[in-house]
Amino acid sequence: MNQLLKSISFIFHPILMPMLGVVFYFSKSPRFIPIEIIRAKIFSLFILTILLPILLYYLLKSIGKVKSIYLNSTQERLLPLFLNGCIAVLILNRVLPATEIIELYYFFVGILLSTLTCFIMAVFKFKASIHMIGIAGVTMFYIALSIHFSININGTLALMFILIGAIATSRLHLKAHSNIELLIGLFIGMIPQLILVNYWL
Repeated sequence: MNQLLKSISFIFHPILMPMLGVVFYFSKSPRFIPIEIIRAKIFSLFILTILLPILLYYLLKSIGKVKSIYLNSTQERLLPLFLNGCIAVLILNRVLPATEIIELYYFFVGILLSTLTCFIMAVFKFKASIHMIGIAGVTMFYIALSIHFSININGTLALMFILIGAIATSRLHLKAHSNIELLIGLFIGMIPQLILVNYWL
C-alpha cells in the first residue's frame, strides 16, 4: 500500500497537469484546428512544461538549491516556482497568445496565477500542496470545457475527483502535507480557473 500511494504522487506529479489540460482540450474541441498546428503546440508545450522543468530541476539539484522532486520545504520551493512562473509567461507570449486559442490562453493564465499564489505563500512559510493545485486546476478546466462545448464528460470528471481523493490520500500518507495544506492547494488550483471562466466561457 505504501508503494501504491507513493506511486500515485509520482505518476500524477504537478509537472504533468498542464499537458493533461492541453491534450484534453485538443481531443474534445469541436473547432477545426489543423493537425500541424496541434502537433506544433503540443510539442512546444511538452518542451516548456515537462522537459525544461525537469532539466531545471536537475540543474538546481546539482547546485544544491533543491533536495528532491517533491520540494519538501518552503525554501526549496521559491526558485522552482519563480522559474515555473517565468515559463508560464513565456508560453502566454509565444506559444498560446490570446489571439489564437483563447481557452488554453486563460488556462495558462490560471496556472500562472496559481503558481504566483503558491510562491507568495512559500515566501510566508506556508507549504500549499502543489499536487492538489495541479489536479484541481485541471479538473476545473475540464468542467468549464464541458459547459463551453456542451459535451458530456461525466465519466472523465468522476475519474478526476477520484484522482483528487487518491492524491490527497497519498500526500497525507507520506506525511508531505497537512489537511489544511491540501485544502488550500485545492482552492489555489480551482479558484483562478473558475474566475477566468468569465473571460472565455
